[in-house]
Amino acid sequence: MDEKKSSGLESFFKGLRTEFNKIIFPNRQAVIKETTATIVVGLLIGVVIAVLDLIMKTGLGFILK
Repeated sequence: MDEKKSSGLESFFKGLRTEFNKIIFPNRQAVIKETTATIVVGLLIGVVIAVLDLIMKTGLGFILK
């Protein structure tokens, strides 16, 4: 039973190493480009949400008066 466990565990780590070797890490320029895009999109979404919030707040102000 111990041989089967160690064999299974050994097979698992071999598979893990094989899959880890398939990982392709991005270069510095790609990371900077994707980070910039993420920040810009996040800011744009934040501005859209803020504008919609202001519109709704103003609209409710007129309705409740």
